[in-house]
Amino acid sequence: MSEFWLISAPGDKTNLQAWERMNTVTLKSNLSSNSKFHIPDLKVGTLDALVGLSDELGKLDSFAESVIKKIAQYIGEVMEDSKDKVQENLLANGVDLISYLTRFEWDMAKYPIKQPLKNISDALAKQVTQIETDLKTRSAAYNNIKGNLQSLEKKTVGNLLTRTLADIVHKEDFVLNSEYLITLLVVVPKSSYVQWQKTYESLSDMVVPRSTKMIAEDAEGGLFTVTLFRKVMDDFKAKARENRFMVREFYFDEKELKCEKEELMKLASDKKQQYGPLLRWLKVNFSEAFVAWIHVKALRVFVESVLRYGLPVNFQAMLLQPNRKSVKRLRDVLNVVFKHLDEVAAASIMDPGMDIPGLQLSNQEYYPYVYFKIDLSLLDCS
Repeated sequence: MSEFWLISAPGDKTNLQAWERMNTVTLKSNLSSNSKFHIPDLKVGTLDALVGLSDELGKLDSFAESVIKKIAQYIGEVMEDSKDKVQENLLANGVDLISYLTRFEWDMAKYPIKQPLKNISDALAKQVTQIETDLKTRSAAYNNIKGNLQSLEKKTVGNLLTRTLADIVHKEDFVLNSEYLITLLVVVPKSSYVQWQKTYESLSDMVVPRSTKMIAEDAEGGLFTVTLFRKVMDDFKAKARENRFMVREFYFDEKELKCEKEELMKLASDKKQQYGPLLRWLKVNFSEAFVAWIHVKALRVFVESVLRYGLPVNFQAMLLQPNRKSVKRLRDVLNVVFKHLDEVAAASIMDPGMDIPGLQLSNQEYYPYVYFKIDLSLLDCS
């Protein structure tokens, strides 16, 4: 993904010549790819309203960016098995993000320009807020299913001492419904198989002879059954432990095992059923949120251009895609070409060591021209 600079300068003859100079230099030196960024004639309103709106739009810009970043990241989480295809699902109005940006057109139907700027800003804020709210609800529901499924699936991995035995044991392996006898499951290390066969009958009294059988095996050992009288169970467990034979606390309950298997299948089915609709919702609302974000950027350029260059409204906005290796050089070219817009600030930028009385620049990046960054690398989820 890429970083873009959305800038503007006055649209009078002098500045149009400056634009031409900038285009010539950046093209010749391969500093950036440039395209005009078309912003319609919006209703200006009062200066006080513009100043207040400038602040609000700054917050809305950050909020909208955070929402599209959350959606992009969540698409990556949902597409867990095909993360390499996440980027091709991040589209705006059906096209890739760079194409949408470089061919930006204001959506007149969704954001009519006859209304006050504050109304457009409020509509954008409401839209993005609703998307974030819906994202929280939908992701919580899906994450709940996914988390419960993972929790059950984790039980099917691990060694024979810790993993679930629901998919290993069978009814035939146990003596059931006996008042006197009980079948235990014992995990025996591989190195102790022979010892187990020789000693299990004598670990305590009342062990049923030849009752052991290995029903499962992993890299570390085997799972053996052994049948004995209930009254010697505690004594057998203690003696088994002394010989490094670990008795699993497991009692066969067919109903419970069936419920566990059914729950696993149900959760897997629920996750599969929700995947398609959720991914479609994420793709649609990523597009909606991204389009809204770029309209916020356009609004910011309009408001800041009017505040800085005055009335009547006459400015040209331009979208620059800097060559990664030429960012500093491009910045220097822009500062030279447009330094006449703010000689004092430009002098400070060109020579940061200069002490210019009365110049108070905020922490926000400031240049002689209106400037906003659009960083699409934030959406790289690969």
